[in-house]
Amino acid sequence: MRGLVAGLTVLTTAAAIAACAPAGAPDATTAAAPMASYLVFYAGGHQGDARSAVDRAGGKAVGGDPRLGYLIAEGGGDAFVGALGDDPAVVGVSTDRAIGYASSTGASWRGFPSALSDPSGALTAPAASGSRLGSRAFPDGPSIANGDSSGEPLAPRQWDMRMIGADKAHAKTGGTRKVLVGIIDTGVDGTHPDIAPNFDRALSRNFVTDRPKDVNGDTLDGPCEVSGCKDPVDRDDDGHGTHVASTIGSPINGIGIGGVAPGVSLVNIRAGQDSGYFFLKASLDALTYAGDIGVDVVNMSYYVDPWLFNCAHNKADGKKEQLEQRAIITGMQRALDYARKRGVTLVSALGNGATDLGKPKLDKDSPGYPRGDEKIRKVDNSCLNVPAESKGVISISSVGPSGRKAIYSDYGTEQTDLAAPGGDTLDGKGTSATRGILAAAPEAALRAAGKLDGSGKPKTAEVVRDCSKGVCSYYQYMEGTSMAAPHATGVAALLVSRFGKPGKGGLQLDPAETQRLLYATAQHKACPRPRAYVYKVYGESETQTCEGGKAKNGFYGHGVVDALRAVTVKR
Repeated sequence: MRGLVAGLTVLTTAAAIAACAPAGAPDATTAAAPMASYLVFYAGGHQGDARSAVDRAGGKAVGGDPRLGYLIAEGGGDAFVGALGDDPAVVGVSTDRAIGYASSTGASWRGFPSALSDPSGALTAPAASGSRLGSRAFPDGPSIANGDSSGEPLAPRQWDMRMIGADKAHAKTGGTRKVLVGIIDTGVDGTHPDIAPNFDRALSRNFVTDRPKDVNGDTLDGPCEVSGCKDPVDRDDDGHGTHVASTIGSPINGIGIGGVAPGVSLVNIRAGQDSGYFFLKASLDALTYAGDIGVDVVNMSYYVDPWLFNCAHNKADGKKEQLEQRAIITGMQRALDYARKRGVTLVSALGNGATDLGKPKLDKDSPGYPRGDEKIRKVDNSCLNVPAESKGVISISSVGPSGRKAIYSDYGTEQTDLAAPGGDTLDGKGTSATRGILAAAPEAALRAAGKLDGSGKPKTAEVVRDCSKGVCSYYQYMEGTSMAAPHATGVAALLVSRFGKPGKGGLQLDPAETQRLLYATAQHKACPRPRAYVYKVYGESETQTCEGGKAKNGFYGHGVVDALRAVTVKR
C-alpha cells in the first residue's frame, strides 16, 4: 500500500464535543425552526468559543475537523446562522448540503457557466453537455489525422498531445507509478480499458452520496444506481471525471489514446455529485485526504457551489449569503493550504465564462443551488472564483488547435498562470467536434445519454469507438478549461516523476518547485495583435482584451505547458 494511513479520520464525535460544550438555553425562535446541518468555521484558537456560540444560538455541535478549523453543527434556520454570524469567534457559516439526503445523470454540468454565452444569446454554442463544469461535448465534424509517434490507435486525433510535445515526451518517459495523481471530480470509470491499468482502486475514495432530489423536490442526481446511493470508487455516471483522468494518464497500451503522463497512478477522489454540483464539505474532505495519503498532484476542474463568485462583503447579498461565501473562501483556502503543505501540487481549471476575472462585473449564475435561486448581482475583483483564484493554486486557461485562447475561456493577468489545450470547436471555419479534446468515456454514461445504438455503435461523431485488441472502448470529444487543466496536471506529474524524492505515497516534490518548473518549461506566448481580440461567431462578434507581456499575460499566463521540455529540462 502506497503510504495509506488507516483511521486518519479526525472528525470529532458528537459525544466528545458535547462533553466539552457549555450548556445553554436555546433561543425560542431558533429552536422552533427546522433543524439543518452547518459547517461553522472559527478563527484560529477559538474552537471553544465557537462551540459556545453554537450553544447560545440554540444549536448543537455534532462533529468537525480541527485541522481546518470548523465545527459541524445542527441548528434551526436563518436565525441560528444570524446569531452565529454576530459572534467574533465565527468567520463563516455554510449549509452542509450533503447532510440529511441520499444524494442518475443530469443533463448539464454545474462546474462553470456555459462556455459561450452572453446576455443577447448571440454566442450560445451548439448542444452542450457541460454548462457549469467547464466542459462540453459537440456535434458532428471531420476527423483530424496528422499522425502521432505514440502508436496508439486514436493518437492521430490527439492534436492536443502534439501541441505540447507529449507524443515526443513519451519516448523519453511517461512518468512512474510512484507518482499519485488525484482526480477531484465526479468519479472515474476505473474499469475503462484505457484507464484500468493505471487506476489505483485501493487509494480511491468517494466523498459524496447521490441525492435523487434537491431541497425543493426537483430531480437532482436522479435515481440511485446502487443500494445506499453511494457509488463505488470505480464508477462515473456522466464521464467528466473519466475524461479528465484519461487526458492525464491513459496508458500506452495499444488501446485508444495515450495521456500526458501514461505511466503515473490515477486516484479517484470524488467530490462531485452525479449532477455536477460540488459542495463544500466533500471538497474539504477530498483535499485533506489527498494530503494525508501522499498525492503528488490534484486536478480540480470545477468551482465550489453554489457561488460562481464568492464575495465576503457584497451589499447585494444578505447576511446568511455573505457568511456562506466567507465559509467557502476560508474553508477551501485552509484545505488547499493543508494539502499543499503536505506536498500536493494544486491545479485548477480557470473557468468558461469568457470573463476577465480581474474585472468581473456581473454574476448571473449564483446562488446556483437549488436551481432557480440565481439572481443578477454586481461583483468586483474582491470576489473570488474558488478554487481557481485561491492562493497556492495553479490555474489554467484554454487554447484551441490554432493556439489562440479559446473563446469561452476565462482570463486575467492575476488569475491566469498557464495555458493548455482545452479545445475550441469554433477555432477555424465553421464548427468541428474534433477541435475538442478526445479522451475516454464510460460506456454506461454514453448509453444513458443515447449516444450509442443497441449494438454499441456511436450515433454521433463526437463519440469514437476503438475495438483494438478485441476489447471495445469509447472516447468522447469535449472542450473547456476542464480539459485544459489535466494537460497541466499531467506535465506536473512528469516533473515529479523526474525530480521527486522518495516520500509518503511514493515520490514527492515540493509544490513550489513543481510550480517553478512548470512555469520555466512553458512556451511563452504573447498577446494577440491587436490586444483587443475579436472572436467572430455566427455573424456576431465578441471582443476580449489581453494584457501583459510575452512572459506573463492574461490570456496565456506564463505560457502553454510543454511536456517535452518538462522531460528534458535540467534543473
